[in-house]
Amino acid sequence: MSKLIITHINPDLDAIASVWLLRRFEQDFSDASIDFIPAGTTWQNQKVDSDSDIVHVDTGFGQFDHHQTGEYICAATLVLAFLQNKYSNLKKNEALERLVEIVLQIDHFKECCWSEARNDRYQFVLSEILDGLKHNNTLTDQGLIDFGSTCLDGVYTMIKLKVQAEQEISKGKEFNCQWGMALAVETKNDEVIPTAQKMGYVLVIRKDPEGMVRIKGNPGSKVDLTEAFIKVKQMDPEATWFLHASKKMLLNGSYKNPNSVFSKLNLDQLLELFRI
Repeated sequence: MSKLIITHINPDLDAIASVWLLRRFEQDFSDASIDFIPAGTTWQNQKVDSDSDIVHVDTGFGQFDHHQTGEYICAATLVLAFLQNKYSNLKKNEALERLVEIVLQIDHFKECCWSEARNDRYQFVLSEILDGLKHNNTLTDQGLIDFGSTCLDGVYTMIKLKVQAEQEISKGKEFNCQWGMALAVETKNDEVIPTAQKMGYVLVIRKDPEGMVRIKGNPGSKVDLTEAFIKVKQMDPEATWFLHASKKMLLNGSYKNPNSVFSKLNLDQLLELFRI
């Protein structure tokens, strides 16, 4: 018999995340089919967890359901714990743990306690998008699983990049510039810049090991990179440099333009543009 994952009709983020976790990380269920039943029931009224080829998530009161516990857990946390116990490479997967933590908060309605909880920006959160698609009947239950899983692939990738960025930032070079605390990092990970800005750095220099440079000031700051643009054009005249109209982004080359000439300046030379 082929593998089968059972969840409830009108799946929420917890149900979708649980299915995604099993299909993405449980080798035996990577190609599993999905079926939907009324919440709280089991597939064909069978005893839950009685068939190793059939897994219930977020319904059925089995190993991957939490509604019978009253504890601060959810189906996704139970699935993740199972996977981490089975696969050693997932035991210290910080990105996956952080993703599931947000699913847990939303499943227990803790987004009501988030900062500025009424702000419209939260309508762009995946759980809100899924609810909107349910209200206008855009997707079937299977469509919600497919769309939600694709989105979780993207979320997982971005959290992995964020975790990596946090590690790289800790090894970067801090320095004072005329606008405040700044950071210089050599990395291919472009997530370093927004992550560092959110941590409070007013200016971030990212040097790609392959040559490309990105220098960005916090959008809410008084950073003006006009003088740096003039200096760097003198120091590295053959490279492709572009000063954004905002005066807060100084960019060297682009992988989207094969005619770009990347900078020969190293991180220390770039840092000297701003050191006071």
